[in-house]
Amino acid sequence: MAKYFGTDGIRGRVGVCPITPDFVLKLGWAAGKALAAQGNTKVLIGKDTRVSGYMLESALEAGFSAAGVSVEFLGPMPTPAVAYLTRTFRAAAGVVISASHNPYYDNGIKFFSDTGHKLSDEVEARIEGYLEQDMDCVESEQLGRAYRIEDAAGRYIEFCKSAFPSSLSLVGMKIVVDCAHGATYHIAPNVFRELGAKVVEMGTTPDGLNINAGCGATDLAALQARVQQEKADIGLALDGDGDRIMMVDADGQTIDGDEIVYALVRQAIKDGNLEGGVVGTLMSNMGMELALADLNVPFVRAKVGDRFVMEALRENRWCLGGEGSGHVINLKYHSTGDGILAAIQFLSGMVREGVSAREMIAGMQKLPQVLINVRYATGTDPLTAENVVSAIAEVESALAGKGRVLLRKSGTEPLIRVMVEGKNEQKVRAFAQQIASEVEAVS
Repeated sequence: MAKYFGTDGIRGRVGVCPITPDFVLKLGWAAGKALAAQGNTKVLIGKDTRVSGYMLESALEAGFSAAGVSVEFLGPMPTPAVAYLTRTFRAAAGVVISASHNPYYDNGIKFFSDTGHKLSDEVEARIEGYLEQDMDCVESEQLGRAYRIEDAAGRYIEFCKSAFPSSLSLVGMKIVVDCAHGATYHIAPNVFRELGAKVVEMGTTPDGLNINAGCGATDLAALQARVQQEKADIGLALDGDGDRIMMVDADGQTIDGDEIVYALVRQAIKDGNLEGGVVGTLMSNMGMELALADLNVPFVRAKVGDRFVMEALRENRWCLGGEGSGHVINLKYHSTGDGILAAIQFLSGMVREGVSAREMIAGMQKLPQVLINVRYATGTDPLTAENVVSAIAEVESALAGKGRVLLRKSGTEPLIRVMVEGKNEQKVRAFAQQIASEVEAVS
């Protein structure tokens, strides 16, 4: 079992191990040693807009250099952009300094392989092996060098635009784009503007501390109000590192990741290029599963996390998958989840069909789903507690096969996520609170 790597790299609070300068210095060295053994000694480093990114970027660069690996800096850059640029620059790996949708005081390090996919468990294990060794340094003439790629943003903007059919245009469409004061602040508005849309920007003035604060994919209230105020056709909300997308229709109603995936499936069917089925997660709304069944599209659930969605897609040789939280993966376009690309695919469907955002998801009716996060104490395991197990059984019996109960631990925080889903929202909410109260009693 990995000591440091979680489902999405290494993440934590800045200043607390492992997100400290000394650990990240050694992480750069360990990753450099593991990668240099494969023969390629160049890596790319991108980051989001957190103030701690500068400190961690410097520490990583020093570690890589000590291992004989050269670094090319991308500056603030969305996670999927780093994956794309890693491939195009033929680098051994791409590194992203980001804690995604978390607050500014958290940060993390995640890696992409030379193919633009997340590192395999085997490579992560080799890196962790080097972390247990004493750090050394190559001879001076072998030290890695540092460079800066000046046109990284422009390259990625053109890549995103290439996913939009050349025969179509966004002229006449008004879009509000919320970049969460994160890594897409200088990219997303330009992508949609250059495709012809009238763009209203939000969350595009990062100061190092305001990333994801009351904005972006995790907090849609401001976007909902702005879309209605501007009488826009749609609102797009990205998270801090740009791998998630949530939407708001013209009436201010939310369109989540499950609905976006469903819309893309419908478009793929119309275009005659849907390959196989769809991968969701244990948290995917049952309404999507039922709607896909009506379209005769196979559906499987993976564990929560875009890493597991990706694994299931590759195992089944399918292309489309995602999570309700806004991770949307379409392997026809990219090797990882990409919020901007998902939005482009959604918007191209709106233009091609001449329909509204809400009409794009017609045919899918979400079931009420209530999620409650309950913090638990270290050393306890509420999932096995007798009172919690009994409460789950009681709720499942009451649902009588017409809903779901799911409890799972967060991969990044000491939280139990209690989810209950069913046809009656009032009952579902009461059931979720019933179980959450039992979890709290243990913690």
